[in-house]
Amino acid sequence: MVELEVRQQGGSYPVLIEPGILERLPDLAAAHLPGRRAALITDDTVSELYGRYLSGTNPAWGSRPRTCSDGSPGGWRERFTFAAGERSKTRETWAALTDQLLAAGYGAGSAIVALGGGVTGDLAGFVAATLGRGVPVLQVPTTLLAMVDAAIGGKTGVNTETAKNLVGAFHPPAAVIADPLVLGTLPPEHFRGGLAEAVKHALVADPAYLHWLTTNADAILGRDPVLLTELVERSVAIKARIVAADERDGGERAVLNAGHTVAHAIEQVSGYTIPHGDAVSLGLIAESRLSERLGLADPGLGARVTSALARFSLPTVLPVPPVPSALLSAMRSDKKSRPGDVRFALLAGVGRPERVGDCWTTAAPEAEIVAALSVLGGG
Repeated sequence: MVELEVRQQGGSYPVLIEPGILERLPDLAAAHLPGRRAALITDDTVSELYGRYLSGTNPAWGSRPRTCSDGSPGGWRERFTFAAGERSKTRETWAALTDQLLAAGYGAGSAIVALGGGVTGDLAGFVAATLGRGVPVLQVPTTLLAMVDAAIGGKTGVNTETAKNLVGAFHPPAAVIADPLVLGTLPPEHFRGGLAEAVKHALVADPAYLHWLTTNADAILGRDPVLLTELVERSVAIKARIVAADERDGGERAVLNAGHTVAHAIEQVSGYTIPHGDAVSLGLIAESRLSERLGLADPGLGARVTSALARFSLPTVLPVPPVPSALLSAMRSDKKSRPGDVRFALLAGVGRPERVGDCWTTAAPEAEIVAALSVLGGG
């Protein structure tokens, strides 16, 4: 088992990474949420997979029947579910889950186990941050994107009509439990979404990691559990270091938003029909080209970023031509932007985020943004 530590002002929490660790989830929940009545929150797709895992009919998550529930042969005694997908990450779903928990007697002495992808982690984490003014949460990510990124760092929240993640709270987990075996059931588009975030981590912090990713791309796409364990470990280590330096997202942590100003706009304009990872891939390409246009980046950065993402079959162009006015409108609502400008976490080179003094984001003229977006083509 790999164990990493994420340090924060109020203490620290462990990230445990091991193929097969999900078998010990009830014991781990009892250890990290001592004396608390724990409710499991998950989406309807993962709930079905978890139930089959416990009965031994989901061999992709393990090869033998399980009896690991919290006393109920059918699975976790109290499971609260919602419809899978980004469109459920709303205040309405948060309210419905909170009301269900309160009706079932959960309160300040309770805890939450968030089992699922990034939507589940953000949503269940926000429920935990607000239930009884805050109860502990155990993050159990089941997608690669959640393992390497969303479950780490303590950000929770929901989307609004205005933009993604504008309503939320910082609420670090009691622990993160990552089992690479569960990645075997991910649809290809969801699996590659995590690879986009892994490439992002390499681009902002570790050229050697980028070389390792691209060199091992075929085996990673084949979901080799040993390589996936190492991939999760290396990405978590990068994010943990950055989060420890800037827990409340006031400085260096902005580098983790590389590609995300454009990505969030693409998601919003598409009505969340374009998955987050695909949007991040497109955002990294557009923003690297923007950095070149502004004279900040090493020549050829955009081509190198595009090549790395293409190795993992990530999209490099939009399915339809971009509408710059719609994307710009969405970018103005991004949490990094300020009145009168749109800001980006840009790269000067691989492993070299652009920085001026204490500022890790860069404003760009709209004409340059529109020109950079043209690289996403379409059709």
